[in-house]
Amino acid sequence: MRLIGKLYKQNIYGIMGTITFHILVVLFFLLADVDMKGNTKEESLLIEFPDILPELEEKVEQQEQEFPEEQLVDNSESSIRTNAASNQLASENTTTSAEEFFDDEFLKEIEDAKRLSSDVSSQLSKEIVDINDIKMPVETTEGIAPDSIKNVIYVGESNIVYYLDNRYHLSLPIPVYLSQGGGKVVVDIIVNQQGRVVGATPRENKKIRDEQTFLYAKAAALRTVFNADLTAPKAQKGTIHYTFIAQ
Repeated sequence: MRLIGKLYKQNIYGIMGTITFHILVVLFFLLADVDMKGNTKEESLLIEFPDILPELEEKVEQQEQEFPEEQLVDNSESSIRTNAASNQLASENTTTSAEEFFDDEFLKEIEDAKRLSSDVSSQLSKEIVDINDIKMPVETTEGIAPDSIKNVIYVGESNIVYYLDNRYHLSLPIPVYLSQGGGKVVVDIIVNQQGRVVGATPRENKKIRDEQTFLYAKAAALRTVFNADLTAPKAQKGTIHYTFIAQ
């Protein structure tokens, strides 16, 4: 016993170390086994759907057999007639509502605007007349005493009046029967000392619709000749009034 006790004391540390080592090895394997069992691999889930296209094709074929082409055409034509009737009814309702909404005065304004547009289009469509191509009769004072020459020229129902201080006309064109529309045009003129009209500008008159009337008045004013007067201003201002008669 003493020998055993002596050996035990001498080898106690070695025995304890061996036991501790074996305990750690056992624990290591136990932990490794738990980790291996606890980890699970995730596998992808694959779902397969059956091919349904053949079934859809079969259903479409069955429907085509159940509803012949003639019936489909009849239904289409019926739908078109129904839509046309609905559109016509909606149009009639809209027209009736519009007529009720706009009063007579507004409709009259629309008609006046249409008439004005038509008149403008008619004027624009007319052939443009060259001022040099306009022909007209001429009133002359050749052989007449200057004191007896008047500045008012009567031509039937119309007249021509000019205002130019201390000057009288030698040649006065008469355009009053050239215009299709009537009205009065006042032309501002500039006359030099030799009696020639070097400038003519017709004044605006909204009552005259025939724009060529102003052209006739301007052409006549530029062709007018007055007596020479070296004492007159170099650019003497005056006016000529033309009263046109509608033709």
